[in-house]
Amino acid sequence: MFARLSLRLQLLISYVLLLGISLGTIIVALLISLATLPAPVEPTYQRLAALMKGLNNRETILSFTVPLRNVPGSATGPMRDDLAEFSGTWGVRVLVLTVLDNNSTLVAYDSAGVFTSLEPMLLRTMPYASSQLQSSLARGLRQVYGSFIDPQDNTEWLAGGVASEIVTRRGAVPFILLLAEQRGRVSLQETLSDLSSALLPPIFQAGVVGLVVAIIMAFLISQGLVRPLHLLAAGARAVARGDYEYHVPEIGPAEIRGLAGAFNRMRGEVKSAGQSQRDFMANVSHDLKTPLTSIQGYAQAIMDFPDKDPSGSARIIYDEAARLNRLVVELTDLVRMQSGRLSMKSEALDMGEIAAAIGQRLAVVARKKQVSLKLKTAPMPPIAGDGDRMAQVLTNLISNAIKFTPTGGTVLVRTAVNNGGVEVSVQDTGVGIPAADLPRIFERFYQVDKVRGPERGTGLGLAIVREIVQAHGGTITVASPGEGRGTTFTIWLPSPLLSTIVSRGH
Repeated sequence: MFARLSLRLQLLISYVLLLGISLGTIIVALLISLATLPAPVEPTYQRLAALMKGLNNRETILSFTVPLRNVPGSATGPMRDDLAEFSGTWGVRVLVLTVLDNNSTLVAYDSAGVFTSLEPMLLRTMPYASSQLQSSLARGLRQVYGSFIDPQDNTEWLAGGVASEIVTRRGAVPFILLLAEQRGRVSLQETLSDLSSALLPPIFQAGVVGLVVAIIMAFLISQGLVRPLHLLAAGARAVARGDYEYHVPEIGPAEIRGLAGAFNRMRGEVKSAGQSQRDFMANVSHDLKTPLTSIQGYAQAIMDFPDKDPSGSARIIYDEAARLNRLVVELTDLVRMQSGRLSMKSEALDMGEIAAAIGQRLAVVARKKQVSLKLKTAPMPPIAGDGDRMAQVLTNLISNAIKFTPTGGTVLVRTAVNNGGVEVSVQDTGVGIPAADLPRIFERFYQVDKVRGPERGTGLGLAIVREIVQAHGGTITVASPGEGRGTTFTIWLPSPLLSTIVSRGH
């Protein structure tokens, strides 16, 4: 369902989902963070200050310091019952501390019974004071607030109270009367209350701003993506109609520019393939129709004039039938090569020997046409290939060179070692090939000389040559300075021996 939506709507939905997930993650993280935080100290200090204010006067507070008066320096002694009563009534922990000269504190009384008499305790004081308590404190009393760790369960307790001095038999003793409560954690209800009152409005505002930005970004990004895609779609429709001149502008992100460039290259290749197909059909039609017409005409002449000598007509019929047979055989071989279904042998071949043998075989044809055929074919490192197919390649190239070289011209066949392989070149001083025809010279049925005479070929020879060379892992190239200035065909074939030497050298 999502895939059927427009790109712009998909981007908008994706941005909104991303925005929602981000805000939800932030809210959950805040809830977890707030829920794990300890409760704030101010509310506890305020409650403890209110209880301390209820004691009302100095005499009452001093009455709580009986342990210091009765047994200073002792861990035991009579405790006032009202200490325990006060602790139980108000649900707070009561502690009486004495301060030594080095500012360390000893516990003289602990209503929870955790600290033994005169056991040291670390009180971490905090800069807090209650204005309401301060206004009701008697002279000589000051507020003290802080926290300490209970050694029994390592919990943190918040404490608040007053400090002053008490006169004992040994002199004035500083004391601190503390009321303490265990520090709790922030409840989920409090967390949600704080979140709703303090954080939800800015989060809602951020969500609205994010939604607006998401809409704008979705529009801008989709605009940059949709327009190039529309142009590509228009180009595809143009190619489908047969308009191969349509050029897709290469705009947009790098990926879409690359896609547009690939489409334009594909369009050029489709155009070239379409032209090759049309030429192929035209050439096949012509090359089949012409000999069939000749066969039909001369056969009709034999039937219409039975008394005349039919040998001439029969010879023409035989030649045209032979031409048709060559055409079918070569076309079948080419199709098999291109589909990889034509089997080839693989054996060690010396291209120098093969070139010399083919040259000697065609020397008679060259002398008959008064063309000088020169062979520079030294022994070459072996290649792996099919000897019959390589002989077919060289026969085609050398025969064509002799055929298209005028009387008095020269054909040079040369072999050499080059670039880790064996190179065979066939160079002539013949009619040459126009520059416009060079890129298509290896196409099926393509012929530079469009005149169809009795010596015309099938137009498949060079296409077969290229397929054979490529099947051997080699390459074939053609070069011609222009019409009347000759042509050079160059074949390169890899040699396992030379490749091994090169790899060892590196």
